[in-house]
Formats: sequence, C-alpha cells, structure tokens
Amino acid sequence: MEDFITKLNAASQAERLEALRALRLHVEKGDLTIPSPDGNTNNHIHTTFSFSPYSPSAAIFFACMAKLSAAGIIDHESVGGVPEFREAGRIMGIPTTAGFELRVSFEATPFAGRRVNNPDQPGNAYMTVHGLADAHLDEAELFLKPIRKARGERNRLMCARLSAITGIELDYDREVLPLSEIQHGGSVTERHILCALSMKLIENYGKGQVLQERLKSYPGISASAVAGLTEPDAMLFLFDLIGILKASFVELFYIPASPAECPDVRDIVRFAKSADAVLAYPYLGDILSSVTGDKRAQAFEDAYLEELFQTLAGLGIGAISYMPARNTRPQLERVRELCDKYEMLQISGEDINSPRQPFISEASKDPLFANLRQTTWKLIRHEGSTP
Repeated sequence: MEDFITKLNAASQAERLEALRALRLHVEKGDLTIPSPDGNTNNHIHTTFSFSPYSPSAAIFFACMAKLSAAGIIDHESVGGVPEFREAGRIMGIPTTAGFELRVSFEATPFAGRRVNNPDQPGNAYMTVHGLADAHLDEAELFLKPIRKARGERNRLMCARLSAITGIELDYDREVLPLSEIQHGGSVTERHILCALSMKLIENYGKGQVLQERLKSYPGISASAVAGLTEPDAMLFLFDLIGILKASFVELFYIPASPAECPDVRDIVRFAKSADAVLAYPYLGDILSSVTGDKRAQAFEDAYLEELFQTLAGLGIGAISYMPARNTRPQLERVRELCDKYEMLQISGEDINSPRQPFISEASKDPLFANLRQTTWKLIRHEGSTP
C-alpha cells in the first residue's frame, strides 16, 4: 500500500488514478481504513498544477484521510487538474468543488497603488473563482492560457535575476519547468523557481552547517530562520527551505506583473458571470506571525477594510473567502460582520502549499464557522459534482 500511496504523485495522470483505484480496493477489502468524514470541508486545496506536494489524486486521498466530507481544488491560473480531481473524488466517494485563483489589477479602482491581499505587488489582488462547473472548464482554460504565457515570460526574467543574486545558475527550461505540470495546463509560480533553487542549494551544500552559513550570507535571511532548518525528513526539509526563501527572497528578484498577466478586476467579474461561477476576494488581513511560515509580519487590508468592501460590492463581487486558522478571532468577527452588512457569501478553505499544512485546521471546526461548511455544499450542488 505504501507503494500505491507513493504512486499517487507519479508522473502521469493514468498512473496516479490507477494507484488511487488500487487503494480504494484495499479499503473495500478491509486492508486500509479511511476515517469516517466528520462534516468539515476545504475549498482551497492547491495541487501540483500550481504548487503543492500533492497531485489531484493525492490531494483527494489525503483529504479523505483527514476526514473531510468534501474537497475543493483551487490552483493558480489553472484548471488543468480539475478533471483528475473530479475522477479521484468519484473513486473515493467524496464530493468535490472546483475553481481557480489568479491575480488581478485594482489600478482602475480606489485601491490603485495600495496594498490589499498581495504581498508582492501593491494595486494587485488575488481573487478566487469558485463553483466552476465542468461545462465551463474549456471557457476557463481559454481565459487562463494567455495569463500563464505572460507569467512564464516574466518567470524566465525572474529566474535570471535570482541567479545573479545567489550566484547559483538556474536554467529555467531544464530545472524549473520540469517541476511543474506546464505540459498539461498547469502554472509555474515563484515557488517553482525557489524549489529549483532549494534543490541546487541542497545539492551544493548539503543540509547542515555549510548550507546554513551560505543562507545567512544572502540578504534578508535571518540567523533565527536558518537555525530552525533541522528537519531530518527530506521532503519536509525541502519545503521548509522553500518557505524561508519565499519569506525573505521574493521581493529581491520579483518583477512586477504586467496587465497581460494581471487583467483588470472587471475582466474576472465578467468571466465569473459568463461561467455562472462565484467570484470571491480572499481576505488576508494584517499578519503578526505567518501560519504558513512563508510570509513576513506585514499590514494588509485591515486599516481600510470597510472601504474595500464598498469597492468590491460596487464591482459586483459577491463573496469573501477567508481561512480561520490564519487570522485572529477579532479579525474574523469583523470580516463576518462586513459580509453580513454587504450581503457577501462567505467561503473558506485552507490553502495547501506545504506538507506541514493540515487539510483542515482545528480553527475551522469551531461552530462559529458552520456557515462556511454550508457554503461548500451550495457550491457542490451548483456544480452538480456529487460522486
């Protein structure tokens, strides 16, 4: 069975689904126990079609092992993993919901030049599309393909800039692209670039003191962050290193995204309407300490949150997503009050970028957030995606 679990991240979709079917047979024979679902849901699971330790098949398997009653796929600028995620859900008998995440420009709004939920580029915001039915996947792919192309051109330039900063040559075609699902409609992100760098750092310097000294020589990386880099497990060590670099390095090699990559927010409003999908603004909130370990303490929307809600409502955006584990209780209570005031649908999910992140947080189980689970079932019914 361990072999089948490993094959959930095999190179081909056919191999991954075959491994999942084999695991399902072990469940039916009583050789493998899947815990009973406990009613919790997660609408924001990243897969290898953006950046994640989990293929769509692996994401479904581990969602079931985490007792989820429903699971949602959200990848950056990609719906390439949706068909596999749906089929994996059918195999395991877990309902699924689907959508995607992308960055859009708020430059033609009152938030031009202001930081909202994007740590890297003021005036730009992350948005999520939820409730995307399979009938609209081709439409979504047509919308997203040129965005991925523009991002790829910028990625290549950022990769070269990062090589100059670190003194470690990264070949975008040979060392970054193979880490992605680009050949199958997946996206390539800054995390892919940092993953390639992390792998070369480990290859060149090992995982001990020599690597730590090398990291401390780079700008922006603190001795305290490096001191915690002691995980013996190879996969966890790699993702811990990516997290350190993500928190400290992105702003050094980041090149601002162009309008070709970050369309005007009104464009995604129009797309969501045409695809009969739900468009949500993901609330980030001021960060005191990063739950995911890859963000610095930083102020985001809290100082002008009501103005933001007014702007979103005026644009025709009718939903807010948030993650109970990421924010304080007072932050979330304020968001929920504003959602009620502006009649915004509330959607939640814990974004999965690292094997250290649970598929469902303890915070999400709070009875206060029962409405978020109800929203998941509304999305599933809307998509007609029950197994």
